[in-house]
Amino acid sequence: MDKYKCKACGYIYDPAVGDIENEIPPGTPFESLPNEAGCRVCGAGKDAFEKLK
Repeated sequence: MDKYKCKACGYIYDPAVGDIENEIPPGTPFESLPNEAGCRVCGAGKDAFEKLK
């Protein structure tokens, strides 16, 4: 699964870890996150993320 980086603040969403604070379990791919999901650090929208290479 691919990792995604917030272009606004640099937070990296790692699907292997998930986001426990926002009740996103480990193993959840970025593509499966709801559209209203955003950066847990700066609050930027899901569209502010880019796939890491």
